[in-house]
Amino acid sequence: MKLFIDTADVAQIKEAHSWGIVDGVTTNPTHVSKTGRRPADVYQEIFSIVSGPISLETIGLKADAILAEGRQLAKYHKNAVIKVVNTREGLKAVKQFTAEGIKTNVTVTFSPLQALLAAKVGAGYISPFVGRLDAVGHVGMDLVRQIKTIYGHYGFKTEIIVAAVRHPLHVLEAALAGADICTMNFDVLKQLYDHPLTDIGIELFLNDWKKVPKQ
Repeated sequence: MKLFIDTADVAQIKEAHSWGIVDGVTTNPTHVSKTGRRPADVYQEIFSIVSGPISLETIGLKADAILAEGRQLAKYHKNAVIKVVNTREGLKAVKQFTAEGIKTNVTVTFSPLQALLAAKVGAGYISPFVGRLDAVGHVGMDLVRQIKTIYGHYGFKTEIIVAAVRHPLHVLEAALAGADICTMNFDVLKQLYDHPLTDIGIELFLNDWKKVPKQ
C-alpha cells in the first residue's frame, strides 16, 4: 500500500519525504488556504520535492468550469492529478479528462455507488472519506471494503485512496482491506512509527549495554 501525505504545508512535506516512505501528496483548498501563499507557488514547490502523484483540487461546480481549471492545473507537471468532486457535473468532467489523458482523483466520496460511477467514467483514483463517515455514526472502512469488492468484481483499474484518515487504526484497516493508497496528515504519519514496547526495548538494550565491559 502506498502512503501519501495530505497537506499543502511544504515544511511537513519535506520532513516526511526525508523519511523515505512518502509516495505522493494530496492537497485541497482548505490545506492551500492555510499556507497563506499563492497556490501556484505552493504547487510548484511540492512538485520539486515529491516525484509521485500530486493531487490538485478544482473548485468549479459545472463540468465546463472544472475542465477549464483542471486543464490549467495539469500543465504544472506530468505528475499532476486533478481532484474532482463526486457529483454528476464532476463525473462528466472526469470522463472528458480521461479522454484527454489527464489523470483524476474523484474526491468527497461517501457511497459505493458513487465510487462505481467514478470508475465507469475512468477515474484514476477514488477517495472515500472514512473519518467523516465515522463522525456521523457510520463505519467508514466498510465503504472501502465495499468499493474494493465492486472494483474486484468488474476489473476496474481505479485506485482506492483511503482519505480523511484520523488515526493509525484507519491505516491498518486500509492495508488489511487491500486499499491501494492511504493518505493522511503529518501527525498520523508520525504515529505509524510509534509503539511503547519499541521504546521500552530500546531503553532496556541501552541500559544493558552500559554494563558491558568496554576493555
